[in-house]
Amino acid sequence: MLRVEGDEMGRLADWVLGHRRIVVLTWLALAVVGGVLAPTTIDRLGFDFSTPGQPAYEANQAIVEQFGTGGGVDPLAVTVALPEGSSIDENREELAAVVDRLRQPGWRVASPLDEGAATDVLVAEGTAVVLVWPPAVEGPAPYAAALPQLEGALQGVTVAGVEPVVTGTPLLAEGGGEERPIIVEIALGAGGAIVVLALVFGSLLALVPLLVAAVAITTTFLLVLALTTVTDVSFIVQYLVGLIGLGVAIDYSLLVVMRWREERAAGADDLTAVRTAMTTAGRAVVFSGVTVAISLLTLVVLPLPFLRTVGFGGLFIPLVSVLVALTLLPVVLASAGRRLEWPRREARGSDSRAWRRIGTTVVRHRWVAAALATALLLLLASPVLGIRLGSPQVSAIATGSAPAATAFQELTGAGLPAGLVRPVEVLTEDRAAAVERLSEVEGVAGVLAPEGEAWQDGGTGLVDVVLADDPSSTAGREALTAVRAAADELPGAQVGGTAAGDADSVEAIYGNAWWVLPLVVVVTFALLAPALRSIWLPVKALLLNVVSIAAAYGMTVWIWQEGNLTDTLFGASATGTLTFWVPVAAFSFLFGLSMDYEVFILSRIREGRDAGMSTDEATVHGVAYTGRLVTSAALILFLAFVALSTVPVVDVKIFATTLALGILLDATVVRGVLTPALVALFGDVNWWWPFGRPRHRPAHAAPRHAQVAPRHARERSTRV
Repeated sequence: MLRVEGDEMGRLADWVLGHRRIVVLTWLALAVVGGVLAPTTIDRLGFDFSTPGQPAYEANQAIVEQFGTGGGVDPLAVTVALPEGSSIDENREELAAVVDRLRQPGWRVASPLDEGAATDVLVAEGTAVVLVWPPAVEGPAPYAAALPQLEGALQGVTVAGVEPVVTGTPLLAEGGGEERPIIVEIALGAGGAIVVLALVFGSLLALVPLLVAAVAITTTFLLVLALTTVTDVSFIVQYLVGLIGLGVAIDYSLLVVMRWREERAAGADDLTAVRTAMTTAGRAVVFSGVTVAISLLTLVVLPLPFLRTVGFGGLFIPLVSVLVALTLLPVVLASAGRRLEWPRREARGSDSRAWRRIGTTVVRHRWVAAALATALLLLLASPVLGIRLGSPQVSAIATGSAPAATAFQELTGAGLPAGLVRPVEVLTEDRAAAVERLSEVEGVAGVLAPEGEAWQDGGTGLVDVVLADDPSSTAGREALTAVRAAADELPGAQVGGTAAGDADSVEAIYGNAWWVLPLVVVVTFALLAPALRSIWLPVKALLLNVVSIAAAYGMTVWIWQEGNLTDTLFGASATGTLTFWVPVAAFSFLFGLSMDYEVFILSRIREGRDAGMSTDEATVHGVAYTGRLVTSAALILFLAFVALSTVPVVDVKIFATTLALGILLDATVVRGVLTPALVALFGDVNWWWPFGRPRHRPAHAAPRHAQVAPRHARERSTRV
């Protein structure tokens, strides 16, 4: 059981302040090395979302091993515009020239001119499509090596005077090939943070949390680099380190710095203020950081390698941030904190009049506040009942005026199947039987089975099933399920492709890992209960976390899956599904991050209670002293996630939306209203602790800040 007593934190503060030079030089060295090697770290991150052991993964591996192309990578679609009213036969010669250019060694091609290629799914009025599977390479752009060769092959070739245009999910998924370094998102997040910090501190002290964040981020990148030497690490980790690291490190710094200012405002000297901040706020930082780390166990224990690496990479973020906040930050405050208060002349306490009024109002009208906040959260959470998981529909990523997006829009606008660019690949020992059986499946637009070595090898061959609807739509998923069931009837058949891989990923994450959530809840309760010396407070905190996260999910479903405000906010269309890894990844981070705020508030309420206040007085005291802190910290994290949402990848945008909405709801509705209302409602029940008597201190023994707060409350006529 983790127990961090005030004396232990005091001893840590004494050691750190007694070894200032060692502390500063150590962190400086780690930060510099981590910063210099950060580009190397990013270059070594991977883009593999595979699910080893799942049927589709095994099928895709077999397809690539035998034919060298396809499997877990969708084909490119070369679209050819036909003159209005003309047919394939009338343009056969020019179209054949295009197809011949595409038949490169090792490439697999399906064209309307191939026998057995289901011409009706590759040709519509005014448009013909040739599907091409070049060999793929590792990285964000699987066809990075093949695209220049393909474009060169098509150079100068036209049909009826119009050049072919290349589209397909590999081109559309990365925003049409747009790339930019992670430093852009970090700069955007840091810009928003400095504005908020300047408003909070009104002095150079605003730079201190950013300094802590910079050291924490660069050091974490160094640890991620070490992790890449033993396993593949997902590219998503760079965004988590850069932006969640920015928010978390600033959060922890805010808690310590504001407590330090509060102690100084009450008359303490610099060193005493640092030591008191460490024994109070520092203790809360430890529990908050460990809580975030525990929540990331959700990802570490899941059976998907890329999510495990996200969990391990994310695990470094809170732990490093805690270490920096508890070692480097006290040295900075003790050495230069008073000078950094410029241009302020006097230290300012953390008590907020506005939040004291809010706390008083909520406590006075606790039943109404609890009922309204609960009703709002349940309303926002209601869309989650219709959540669908998979990959975004292709129409959601085919937005804008880029040639690839326009070509896909014209392709579907001409009446070609929406599932054409994400065919289901079936490896079979009897191609003729497969074509006959799979063509009969409801929801299948056609089956591609061209002849040639690229499609047949010995007694095994490939057929590609084109679904009438996007595989991520409800109808498309039903058709995919039917195709897999029909393939089970064929001798030696294996079903692959990206759509089948998505379905297996959903099953792997949510079908076999139902025990992960209870595990995280139990471990978190075991951590918080002795820390708060209460049974009810951690139970309430856990329940509020679940409701808060459900509301964030619901709003994300409403915005992205259903397409409300998607175009206004992101210039995109409805995705029809949420990316399969987003809910579990968002849960892991939101659970820990939102618990931060709960720990901040409840720890301060607990302090007031220990100082001899009534439950109502302690609740108002806790809200008054943490309301501004929680609001500022949440706003900084929210702005960091807004910066994350500018990444030109739809999956990351959905993830960022969930995180941003979750933090915003949690810091306002949940922690600002529902938490104090419920604490006030349950009164003395909050403090039930069956494992020994609560350690209440008499009022005369309370620390300086606890003595001052009740008197301030009386002077302001705060009646609860």
